[in-house]
Amino acid sequence: MEIIGPLLISTIAGLSTTLGALVIFLKIKNQNINKFITFCLSFSIAIMIGISITELIPESLFQLLNENWSRGIITSILSFIVGVILIKFFTILIDKQKKNTTNLYKLGILSMLALMLHNFPEGIATFLSAYQNMDLGIKLGIAIMLHNIPEGISIAVPIYYSTGSKKEAIKKAFISGLAEPLGAILAFLLFKNFITDTFISIILLLVAGIMITISIEEIYPEVRKYKEYKLFYLGMFVGIVLLLINHFCF
Repeated sequence: MEIIGPLLISTIAGLSTTLGALVIFLKIKNQNINKFITFCLSFSIAIMIGISITELIPESLFQLLNENWSRGIITSILSFIVGVILIKFFTILIDKQKKNTTNLYKLGILSMLALMLHNFPEGIATFLSAYQNMDLGIKLGIAIMLHNIPEGISIAVPIYYSTGSKKEAIKKAFISGLAEPLGAILAFLLFKNFITDTFISIILLLVAGIMITISIEEIYPEVRKYKEYKLFYLGMFVGIVLLLINHFCF
Protein backbone atom coordinates (compact mmCIF):
# COMPACT_ATOMS: atom_id res chain seq x y z
CA MET A 1 0.00 0.00 0.00
CA GLU A 2 1.15 3.51 -0.74
CA ILE A 3 0.69 4.65 2.86
CA ILE A 4 3.37 2.26 4.18
CA GLY A 5 6.33 4.43 3.13
CA PRO A 6 4.94 7.70 4.57
CA LEU A 7 3.93 5.92 7.78
CA LEU A 8 7.40 4.41 8.13
CA ILE A 9 9.08 7.81 7.68
CA SER A 10 6.75 9.37 10.26
CA THR A 11 7.38 6.52 12.70
CA ILE A 12 11.19 6.71 12.43
CA ALA A 13 11.11 10.49 12.84
CA GLY A 14 8.80 10.32 15.83
CA LEU A 15 10.47 7.48 17.71
CA SER A 16 13.89 9.10 17.39
CA THR A 17 13.01 10.69 20.75
CA THR A 18 13.95 7.29 22.17
CA LEU A 19 17.45 7.67 20.74
CA GLY A 20 17.85 10.88 22.72
CA ALA A 21 16.71 9.09 25.86
CA LEU A 22 19.69 6.72 25.62
CA VAL A 23 21.93 9.39 27.19
CA ILE A 24 20.73 8.13 30.57
CA PHE A 25 22.95 5.06 30.05
CA LEU A 26 26.07 7.22 30.18
CA LYS A 27 28.19 6.52 33.25
CA ILE A 28 28.14 9.80 35.16
CA LYS A 29 30.15 10.11 38.37
CA ASN A 30 28.18 11.24 41.42
CA GLN A 31 30.09 14.51 41.68
CA ASN A 32 29.19 15.33 38.07
CA ILE A 33 25.48 14.50 38.15
CA ASN A 34 24.40 18.07 38.90
CA LYS A 35 26.59 19.31 36.06
CA PHE A 36 25.09 16.76 33.67
CA ILE A 37 21.52 17.65 34.67
CA THR A 38 22.31 21.35 34.30
CA PHE A 39 23.74 20.80 30.83
CA CYS A 40 20.75 18.70 29.69
CA LEU A 41 18.13 21.08 31.10
CA SER A 42 19.88 24.09 29.56
CA PHE A 43 20.09 22.20 26.30
CA SER A 44 16.32 21.62 26.58
CA ILE A 45 15.68 25.33 27.09
CA ALA A 46 17.61 26.15 23.91
CA ILE A 47 15.78 23.47 21.93
CA MET A 48 12.28 24.37 23.13
CA ILE A 49 12.59 28.14 22.85
CA GLY A 50 14.67 27.86 19.67
CA ILE A 51 12.15 25.66 17.87
CA SER A 52 9.35 27.97 18.99
CA ILE A 53 10.89 31.25 17.81
CA THR A 54 12.60 29.99 14.64
CA GLU A 55 10.02 27.52 13.35
CA LEU A 56 6.65 27.30 15.09
CA ILE A 57 5.83 30.98 15.58
CA PRO A 58 7.05 32.52 12.28
CA GLU A 59 5.71 29.76 10.02
CA SER A 60 2.33 29.68 11.74
CA LEU A 61 2.07 33.45 12.02
CA PHE A 62 2.81 34.03 8.33
CA GLN A 63 0.27 31.38 7.36
CA LEU A 64 -2.47 33.04 9.43
CA LEU A 65 -1.55 36.55 8.31
CA ASN A 66 -1.67 35.51 4.65
CA GLU A 67 -5.25 34.38 5.09
CA ASN A 68 -6.47 37.47 6.93
CA TRP A 69 -4.15 40.06 8.44
CA SER A 70 -6.26 41.35 11.36
CA ARG A 71 -7.87 38.02 12.17
CA GLY A 72 -4.48 36.34 11.86
CA ILE A 73 -2.95 38.55 14.55
CA ILE A 74 -5.84 37.93 16.94
CA THR A 75 -5.85 34.18 16.29
CA SER A 76 -2.08 33.97 16.76
CA ILE A 77 -2.12 35.82 20.08
CA LEU A 78 -5.07 33.83 21.40
CA SER A 79 -3.52 30.51 20.34
CA PHE A 80 -0.26 31.36 22.11
CA ILE A 81 -2.11 32.49 25.27
CA VAL A 82 -4.18 29.29 25.31
CA GLY A 83 -0.91 27.34 25.26
CA VAL A 84 0.39 29.32 28.25
CA ILE A 85 -2.85 28.75 30.18
CA LEU A 86 -2.93 25.07 29.24
CA ILE A 87 0.54 24.32 30.59
CA LYS A 88 -0.22 26.20 33.80
CA PHE A 89 -3.28 23.98 34.18
CA PHE A 90 -1.16 20.85 33.61
CA THR A 91 1.33 22.08 36.20
CA ILE A 92 -1.37 22.51 38.84
CA LEU A 93 -2.87 19.13 37.94
CA ILE A 94 0.47 17.32 38.30
CA ASP A 95 1.14 19.03 41.63
CA LYS A 96 -2.24 17.87 42.95
CA GLN A 97 -1.94 14.33 41.64
CA LYS A 98 1.58 13.79 42.99
CA LYS A 99 2.10 15.96 46.04
CA ASN A 100 5.41 14.26 46.76
CA THR A 101 6.71 14.71 43.22
CA THR A 102 10.10 16.29 42.67
CA ASN A 103 10.63 19.30 40.44
CA LEU A 104 12.69 17.18 38.04
CA TYR A 105 9.91 14.62 37.67
CA LYS A 106 7.39 17.39 37.00
CA LEU A 107 9.68 18.89 34.36
CA GLY A 108 9.94 15.53 32.61
CA ILE A 109 6.17 15.02 32.54
CA LEU A 110 5.47 18.58 31.37
CA SER A 111 8.09 18.21 28.63
CA MET A 112 6.52 14.93 27.55
CA LEU A 113 3.05 16.50 27.32
CA ALA A 114 4.35 19.52 25.41
CA LEU A 115 6.34 17.44 22.97
CA MET A 116 3.45 15.02 22.38
CA LEU A 117 1.36 18.01 21.28
CA HIS A 118 4.29 19.20 19.19
CA ASN A 119 4.79 15.80 17.56
CA PHE A 120 1.15 15.40 16.56
CA PRO A 121 1.08 18.13 13.86
CA GLU A 122 4.65 17.21 12.89
CA GLY A 123 3.42 13.69 12.22
CA ILE A 124 0.63 15.03 10.05
CA ALA A 125 3.06 17.18 8.08
CA THR A 126 5.58 14.37 7.60
CA PHE A 127 3.00 11.78 6.63
CA LEU A 128 1.10 13.96 4.18
CA SER A 129 4.31 15.34 2.64
CA ALA A 130 5.66 11.84 2.05
CA TYR A 131 2.26 10.68 0.79
CA GLN A 132 2.32 13.38 -1.90
CA ASN A 133 6.09 13.44 -2.57
CA MET A 134 8.35 10.77 -1.10
CA ASP A 135 11.58 12.78 -1.58
CA LEU A 136 10.11 15.75 0.26
CA GLY A 137 8.81 13.46 3.00
CA ILE A 138 12.25 11.88 3.52
CA LYS A 139 13.92 15.29 3.78
CA LEU A 140 11.31 16.53 6.26
CA GLY A 141 11.54 13.28 8.22
CA ILE A 142 15.32 13.62 8.63
CA ALA A 143 14.94 17.22 9.84
CA ILE A 144 12.30 16.21 12.39
CA MET A 145 14.34 13.22 13.52
CA LEU A 146 17.35 15.45 14.24
CA HIS A 147 15.43 17.73 16.54
CA ASN A 148 13.41 14.89 18.10
CA ILE A 149 16.61 13.34 19.45
CA PRO A 150 17.36 16.27 21.78
CA GLU A 151 13.67 16.39 22.70
CA GLY A 152 14.07 12.84 23.99
CA ILE A 153 16.92 14.06 26.19
CA SER A 154 14.70 16.77 27.69
CA ILE A 155 12.18 14.13 28.74
CA ALA A 156 14.38 11.23 29.82
CA VAL A 157 17.04 13.00 31.90
CA PRO A 158 14.72 14.66 34.45
CA ILE A 159 12.53 11.54 34.65
CA TYR A 160 15.52 9.26 35.25
CA TYR A 161 17.27 11.43 37.83
CA SER A 162 14.03 11.97 39.76
CA THR A 163 12.90 8.32 39.78
CA GLY A 164 16.11 6.35 39.26
CA SER A 165 14.25 4.25 36.70
CA LYS A 166 15.74 3.89 33.23
CA LYS A 167 12.62 1.99 32.15
CA GLU A 168 10.36 4.88 33.14
CA ALA A 169 12.56 7.43 31.37
CA ILE A 170 12.72 5.42 28.14
CA LYS A 171 8.98 4.74 28.26
CA LYS A 172 8.07 8.42 28.60
CA ALA A 173 10.35 9.40 25.70
CA PHE A 174 8.90 6.56 23.61
CA ILE A 175 5.31 7.64 24.34
CA SER A 176 6.11 11.19 23.30
CA GLY A 177 7.56 10.01 19.99
CA LEU A 178 4.69 7.61 19.43
CA ALA A 179 2.34 10.58 19.19
CA GLU A 180 3.86 11.38 15.81
CA PRO A 181 3.03 8.24 13.79
CA LEU A 182 -0.21 7.59 15.65
CA GLY A 183 -1.33 11.17 15.20
CA ALA A 184 -0.41 11.04 11.54
CA ILE A 185 -2.31 7.89 10.68
CA LEU A 186 -5.36 8.77 12.77
CA ALA A 187 -5.47 12.24 11.28
CA PHE A 188 -5.13 10.85 7.77
CA LEU A 189 -7.80 8.18 8.19
CA LEU A 190 -10.34 10.07 10.29
CA PHE A 191 -9.80 13.80 9.93
CA LYS A 192 -7.99 14.34 6.63
CA ASN A 193 -10.85 16.45 5.25
CA PHE A 194 -10.77 18.75 8.27
CA ILE A 195 -7.00 19.27 8.60
CA THR A 196 -6.04 22.60 7.09
CA ASP A 197 -2.96 24.81 7.20
CA THR A 198 -4.91 27.11 9.52
CA PHE A 199 -5.66 24.28 11.94
CA ILE A 200 -2.03 23.15 12.05
CA SER A 201 -0.82 26.75 12.49
CA ILE A 202 -3.11 27.26 15.49
CA ILE A 203 -1.91 24.02 17.11
CA LEU A 204 1.75 24.94 16.56
CA LEU A 205 1.28 28.40 18.09
CA LEU A 206 -0.39 26.77 21.07
CA VAL A 207 2.59 24.42 21.38
CA ALA A 208 4.99 27.39 21.18
CA GLY A 209 3.19 28.99 24.11
CA ILE A 210 3.50 25.76 26.07
CA MET A 211 7.21 25.20 25.36
CA ILE A 212 8.29 28.79 26.04
CA THR A 213 6.32 28.84 29.30
CA ILE A 214 7.85 25.54 30.46
CA SER A 215 11.33 26.79 29.62
CA ILE A 216 11.02 30.11 31.44
CA GLU A 217 8.81 29.24 34.41
CA GLU A 218 9.78 25.63 35.13
CA ILE A 219 13.11 24.57 33.64
CA TYR A 220 15.15 27.76 34.10
CA PRO A 221 14.40 28.10 37.85
CA GLU A 222 15.38 24.45 38.30
CA VAL A 223 18.66 25.01 36.45
CA ARG A 224 19.54 27.96 38.68
CA LYS A 225 19.31 25.78 41.78
CA TYR A 226 22.38 23.81 40.70
CA LYS A 227 24.53 26.97 40.27
CA GLU A 228 26.56 25.36 37.49
CA TYR A 229 26.64 28.46 35.30
CA LYS A 230 29.36 27.34 32.91
CA LEU A 231 27.38 24.19 32.11
CA PHE A 232 24.25 26.30 31.72
CA TYR A 233 25.90 28.43 29.03
CA LEU A 234 27.47 25.39 27.39
CA GLY A 235 24.13 23.57 27.20
CA MET A 236 22.46 26.62 25.68
CA PHE A 237 25.28 27.03 23.18
CA VAL A 238 25.20 23.39 22.04
CA GLY A 239 21.41 23.51 21.69
CA ILE A 240 21.54 26.67 19.58
CA VAL A 241 24.28 25.26 17.36
CA LEU A 242 22.31 22.07 16.70
CA LEU A 243 19.21 24.09 15.86
CA LEU A 244 21.19 26.21 13.39
CA ILE A 245 22.67 23.09 11.75
CA ASN A 246 19.21 21.56 11.44
CA HIS A 247 17.72 24.81 10.13
CA PHE A 248 20.32 25.53 7.46
CA CYS A 249 21.22 21.99 6.37
CA PHE A 250 17.75 20.53 6.16
